[in-house]
Amino acid sequence: MRDKIILCLALGLGAGRMPQAPGTCGSLLGLPWMAVLYSIPSFGWTLSIIGLSLLAGVWVCSEAEKILKLRDPGCIVLDEILAVPIAGLGWMLGCRQSSASVFSWENCGWPLGAPAIFILFRFFDIAKPWPINIVQSLPTGWGVMADDVFAAAYAGFVLFLLSQLLSG
Repeated sequence: MRDKIILCLALGLGAGRMPQAPGTCGSLLGLPWMAVLYSIPSFGWTLSIIGLSLLAGVWVCSEAEKILKLRDPGCIVLDEILAVPIAGLGWMLGCRQSSASVFSWENCGWPLGAPAIFILFRFFDIAKPWPINIVQSLPTGWGVMADDVFAAAYAGFVLFLLSQLLSG
């Protein structure tokens, strides 16, 4: 039962079993997770939950690797799910509006909030520019999670800059 729960989480409730683009499917699940996090009224609590979820994700992904007897298999998508809100932080902070505004149709004069977060995150996750290509070689779940966290940070930085340009 323990292994089934771990795999259910690591495989994003089955999104990781999609025959095509499981990472993209997992990233799509990151958007509702981001919506939940950004609905929390306290920014401090939101950041704390993001941090704790990333640590839990390291453990879950490490255990899933052991169960599957594979190193960072594509079917593990919890890393994408948990990293997407980090990319969203750049947009949210750049707009200087409430966190819920990330999901409104009109943000900082740019009607692309959540889709832009998704697209830029996927771009950096797939392209893996330096040091993303290096951190994914960290052992166990640390490597599984680290490349997505870095990809999300890159996307968040670009989104922050774009939001500043568009709201300025």
